[in-house]
Formats: sequence, structure tokens, C-alpha cells
Amino acid sequence: MRKISLSRFLIEEQREKNVISSELRLLIEVVARACKGISIAIGKGGLAGVLGSAGSDNIQGEVQKKLDVISNEILLEANEWGGHLAAMASEEMELPHPIPNRYPKGEYLLLFDPLDGSSNIDVNVSVGTIFSVLQCPEGVTPDEQAFLQPGVRQLCAGYAVYGPTTLLVLTLGDGVNVFTLDRELGSFVLTQENVRIPEDTREFAINASNARYWEAPVKRYVDEMLAGKDGPRGQDFNMRWVASMVADVHRILSRGGIFMYPIDSKTVAQGGKLRLMYEANPMAFIVEQAGGAATNGHERILDIQPQRLHQRVPVILGSKNEVARVTAFHTNTASAS
Repeated sequence: MRKISLSRFLIEEQREKNVISSELRLLIEVVARACKGISIAIGKGGLAGVLGSAGSDNIQGEVQKKLDVISNEILLEANEWGGHLAAMASEEMELPHPIPNRYPKGEYLLLFDPLDGSSNIDVNVSVGTIFSVLQCPEGVTPDEQAFLQPGVRQLCAGYAVYGPTTLLVLTLGDGVNVFTLDRELGSFVLTQENVRIPEDTREFAINASNARYWEAPVKRYVDEMLAGKDGPRGQDFNMRWVASMVADVHRILSRGGIFMYPIDSKTVAQGGKLRLMYEANPMAFIVEQAGGAATNGHERILDIQPQRLHQRVPVILGSKNEVARVTAFHTNTASAS
């Protein structure tokens, strides 16, 4: 494989394929630099006193880690002055973040989960940053309503994984590519091109501690897998669960699998667990671009019309045939009722 930097890759996508504009290219480079900053902060850990609780809750009512706050600030400060954005929205903030008047405004909207899986920080498990970009509708004030676009309108999406190596996974709507942070050079370098998720899998990811709350279609599907060779599937399956969506999805992108955070009796009142705009939409875009599928059990995630900035949804994504199977269980149950 050619050893090319993220910057060169994006320039070639702009110049040779006309996939992105120069402004969007620059925006992605700024986000990537912010992810490098977050990686450095995470890498210092206890040496810099950044572990533990920040002593505050976010808009979701969840306890914020110090690194949640730090990561959010890194992304805001890196992106507000470049002139590429009309506004930003973060999982950690109730309302969109406007671009200060002293800076020029751009045509894009940036959404991000600054530190996905942050509950794992203190035990040194992989966490990540998820982001996506939308076009700001022309002539529209970049308020909350401007962000409420279905995922199919995303111009690009990506995530960074802060693990043994720092990876940047990116789609521009033209396949999925993976970049590894070369710490000596200080730049992301292309290490995997056109990633594809196998259509079939023998691996699934779900929080089994919630089994007593699951709806019948999910319980049926998981029971089939747990039955292994003696069950209707006639083969054994492995279960994996990191409790960091970035880490779980990256495993699926690397070797196949299915990830499920379904609606259950605990989350039905809020519509699900994961956030449509900050987690489900960007991950669904990436997974589909890699040949996988993503639904909420009834419909394609990317077709959902958002109603609220912090809307939650059930998520089932990964290897295409397995997603189709568990989605069909939901459809058949709904038809029978």
C-alpha cells in the first residue's frame, strides 16, 4: 500500500475524484488534528490528572468524566475559528454551539460525541470520538432545526479509536478508509483502504445483563445464537461486549459481527439508549459504506427523520445478513400483533 497521509488522501479525493470540496477537506483535517489532541490527553492519563469525574452532569443526565469536558473543549476550540462551519452540536451540550461573531462562518454543520465510552477511561479500555458533517440549509439560521436532517444527508462521518494505536476511520460516501496515527511524524497515515464487512458472522455484541428487559424479537435472536450447534442455526457463536460503541463497531468493521443496543422495557420511555445524531447516524453511514447494514429493528437508521437534537434510538448494525435476520424478527412480530 502507498504510504500516504490523510492530507494527501483528502487532496486526491478532492482533485481527482471530486468527492469533496476544498472547504470540507480542510474541515476534516481540523477535526483530525483535534482527535490527535484528544489522543495525547488520554495518553497522559493519571500523569496529567485527567482521570475521574468532572463533578458535573451532561445534558443526558450522565456524570461527566474530566476527559469528556476536555475532549469537548478541544473539538470546539479547534473548529470554531477556521471559517468552515455554521455551527456545531455536541452530545455534551444542550444547544448547538454558534460560531463566535469574530470568526467567519462556513456552510457546514459539525456534530460529535467527543468521548464515546468514557465510562471505560479509568480502567484503560479503548474509547473514541465520533463525528459527522451536514450541509447547513441555505438561508437557514444554524439553530437546532438546521441539524435535524436524516442521516442519509451526511456528507462525511468518522470516528477515532484511542487504543493501543490511535486510528481514524473515515467515509466520504465513497467507501471506508482507516488511518493510523504515526506518533513520530505526528500525522495520520492510510493503512486500510475500502474496508468491507463480511455479510455473515459468528460473533455478536450485546449487553446481556439487560436480557430480562429485551423485547421478544431480540430475545429470540440471541437465544438462537446461544443455542449454538444444537440450535436452529446449527453453529456456535461468540459474544463480545466492550461497552464502548467505537470499540465494538471497530471490531465489526475489522472482522464482521453484529452490534445491538435494542429498545427494552428500561429505555422504551426515552426511545432507546444511543443518540441518533451523534452515534447512530454516523456509525450507520460508516457501516453501510463498508457493505453492512444498520436498522432500529424496523427501518433503516439513515432514513429516520430526527425530531430532537438529542433523540435516542435503538441500534442494530453490522454484517448485512445478520442485521436482516433480527430486523425480520421485529417485522414479523409487529405483523402478528
